[in-house]
Amino acid sequence: MKRRWLTLFVAICTVALLVAGCGQKSTDKNQTGDQSWNKIKEKGEFVVGLDDNYPPAGFRDKAGELVGVDIDLAKEAAKRLGVKAVFKPVQWDGVLLNLKSGEIDLIWNALGITPERQLEIGFTDSYMEDRNIIVVKSGSPIKSKANLDGKTIGLQLGSTAEEAVAKDPISSKLKEIRKFESPTVALMDLEAGRIDAVVTNEMNARYLITTEKTADKYYILTAEEGDFDKEPYGVGVRMEDKAFLAELNRVLNEMKADGTAAKISNQWFGSNIIK
Repeated sequence: MKRRWLTLFVAICTVALLVAGCGQKSTDKNQTGDQSWNKIKEKGEFVVGLDDNYPPAGFRDKAGELVGVDIDLAKEAAKRLGVKAVFKPVQWDGVLLNLKSGEIDLIWNALGITPERQLEIGFTDSYMEDRNIIVVKSGSPIKSKANLDGKTIGLQLGSTAEEAVAKDPISSKLKEIRKFESPTVALMDLEAGRIDAVVTNEMNARYLITTEKTADKYYILTAEEGDFDKEPYGVGVRMEDKAFLAELNRVLNEMKADGTAAKISNQWFGSNIIK
């Protein structure tokens, strides 16, 4: 009888130890979960991947300093998070790989939120919206998107313009799509007559045309004449970095609410286009 009770006692203790062990593992798992924000705090900075020749989002001024609306927004966000923003220029067509490999912590550079990209990375809430437009030379016979039939267009490799054109029915009617490292280079080829049109986002195109005082050389087709739809912008992070993403969303919403984002927008565009 005593032996039976002893056996039962040992069995109960074994089960209790197993339960306690499982509970400990569960607690440990919770403690070692998403540490993305803690890692940023520990190193005291986040590294922003960007194309440094993409005005007015991010580009070099005459002194060689990085400036731009997204540069200013990222610096303000870093300040509020108590860390430093470090900027790392990368090849735009490989920027998602740079993010996934850990070379950079986020992408803040007029990054269009697309269904394709959402399968690969996480995004903050949209803070700005733009559209991919068609730029032609003044006096061009191209008066609508339909007129691109049989023409050669230029766009930036790895941009949302590339995706938007590829999905549009007009793509099968184009003579050729030439891909450039930046819209700036594409516009130079348009001016030289080597291509018939450039597809890029409106913010970038209008800034380039205005600052270079070349408005008389180019014409931007209206929405009625044809474009490649609107695109919302967001900050991109690694899919698993949800804690860091939450902090970015928090400070972005603060910047919108207290007028800081509007102030930055006004400095670059003369109006508030941040939503």
